[in-house]
Parts: sequence; C-alpha cells; structure tokens
Amino acid sequence: MKPFILASLLLTSFFFCDAQTDNLPALDKSPMDMSYFPNNYPVLKIQDKATEPVLARVIYSRPQKNGRVIFGDLVEYGKVWRMGANEATEIEFYKNVKIDGKKITKGRYTLYAIPAQDNWTIILNKDIDTWGAFKYDAQKDVIRTTVPIEKLNEAVEALSMTFEKTDYGCSLVVAWDNVKARLPISIK
Repeated sequence: MKPFILASLLLTSFFFCDAQTDNLPALDKSPMDMSYFPNNYPVLKIQDKATEPVLARVIYSRPQKNGRVIFGDLVEYGKVWRMGANEATEIEFYKNVKIDGKKITKGRYTLYAIPAQDNWTIILNKDIDTWGAFKYDAQKDVIRTTVPIEKLNEAVEALSMTFEKTDYGCSLVVAWDNVKARLPISIK
C-alpha cells in the first residue's frame, strides 16, 4: 500500500508541476538584457565593492543576426528603430547628465536611433513603456544627436549594449552585426 501511495503522490506532483509550466510564456527569440554604469553595479553593490554611485542603466531586447543583413535591410536606413527588439529600449539616468551639451534630467527615457550608412541619429524620447517604434512621436523627443559609427571586422551576433568609462563620464556602446556606435554621456 505504501508504494502505491508514494507512486500516486509522485505522479500527482508530476502532473501538477507540468500544469504550472503551461501558463509560462515561451522563451523569447530576443531575450531582454540590462547594462549598468558602472558596469556590474548591482553585483558590486551587494559585495560592498561599488566605488561610485550608479549613473545609468539600459534595458533592451537582444535580437540575433542569424545570417541576415542588419543595417540597410532588416533595420532600414533613414527610419526610426527601437534599438533592439520587442519593447522599445529604455535608458534610465540616476542623476542629471549632459548629452551633446544639453542637460538631461534624471529619469527614464525611450532610446531610438535613425541609422545611416556612416552615422546614427540617437533619440531620447519621453514616451516610455511602449512596444517597438510603431507609435513613436517626435513631439516627445528630449534630444536628438548624431554620432559616427565604426565598422567592425567581425560581426556581433546578438545586439549588445554596454557602458564604457570616459574622462567626461561614460559612453553607451551599441554593437550589432558589423557596426558599433557610441553615445557620449557627460556628468561634468
């Protein structure tokens, strides 16, 4: 009788666990990621190794190249791009900063780009919590700035964003396919 009860409990728990996973969303083709400046800030903070306060973070989905031509094809030149996949990419500043000499008040912004063959126009927009660039409204732009792009020798498979420390603060580095762009962010 005990083996029967044990087998029944195991079988019931198996079906219960399987039923719980039925409600979970499927794995996204473009997983969401987050980068901080200073890099790895949350880990440094819990290890009591953070030597400077958090300045910024970016939250974005990471589409894959998958053999496709990205810029000029999948991401069209001259059109607003959400700088990722799915939800529009968001950047948050934890203190006031300057971009292209303009003061940007601390807070969250949607980050868009208009790619061209030799530069990108990067846009900070007030409309947050949105999907894609389908309802992009230029009236809500906080700033537009044009940055040069760098051609890479090797393709970057998954869209990647990180921050690099600079003398003036940091740069948000965006790389995908054979292109890299840097958005200078000044704290001085």
